[in-house]
Amino acid sequence: MIDFPIVDGHLHVWDVDRWYYPWLDDVPVLKKTYLLKDYHEATGPVQVEKMVFVQCEIEPSRYMEEVEWITGLATGEDKRIKGIVSWCPLEKGDGARAELEKLAANPLVKGIRRIIQFEPDMEFCLKPDFIAGVNMLPDYGMTFDICIDYRHTKVAAQFVDKCSDVPMVLDHIGKPGIAKGLLDPWRNEIKELAKRPNVMCKVSSLATEADHEHWTVDDIRPYADTIFDAFGIERCFFAGDWPVSGMAATFPQCVETVEELVKGASQDECKALFHDNCEQFYKV
Repeated sequence: MIDFPIVDGHLHVWDVDRWYYPWLDDVPVLKKTYLLKDYHEATGPVQVEKMVFVQCEIEPSRYMEEVEWITGLATGEDKRIKGIVSWCPLEKGDGARAELEKLAANPLVKGIRRIIQFEPDMEFCLKPDFIAGVNMLPDYGMTFDICIDYRHTKVAAQFVDKCSDVPMVLDHIGKPGIAKGLLDPWRNEIKELAKRPNVMCKVSSLATEADHEHWTVDDIRPYADTIFDAFGIERCFFAGDWPVSGMAATFPQCVETVEELVKGASQDECKALFHDNCEQFYKV
């Protein structure tokens, strides 16, 4: 286990007794409340210095309530929450500006995640209004989390080309089809995406995309090698994606798996991967 405190670049907490999260209907194993006390227990021996909360696909009309809830936790229960990545209807284009202005008034809000993965239109992210909404983010000092799976990587580079001034991070290494052994064409599409210098990559939830019960580090290695070769450690950072990652691995296992995948990296490179790069990207 690494011997320094980490920055967790992707934390979820949700309360199903207070709000409705539509996506959980399809993932019954996760359809229960997960709070900070559960996270603290789950991290075990891992020292977590800071966390960035990422929106949890609460029903869209309630997303501002989610931001308010997490802001209260960050200023009260656990001040290690240093950033919030909120939802926002960026597909409204300029019509989303009032909502971005409200979010920007909260210094904890560092970026936006408007999930692309759930859209049935594989070219949703190329629609002009969505592009316009994403391109407003630098006006508010905000980043964008790209949440896609391997079906969308073929258009990801086109999307980024239309938003080249927006700092972006690819969530969960683009959710490759590890369980199905689908390395290509994901591998070449990721290499193409990584040529865009404004994009970083979260090394997160690797086992989640593999066979939850029988995965091995060697199953994941070709995908992780692709990411590190394409982005370099200097443009990657660890993220826990708890509790989603818990479907396949404990939090310490997530850390240990990434450690094993970068075995031989220098202490400075490990510090960048597990701490500094996330801190700098989200300005936390």
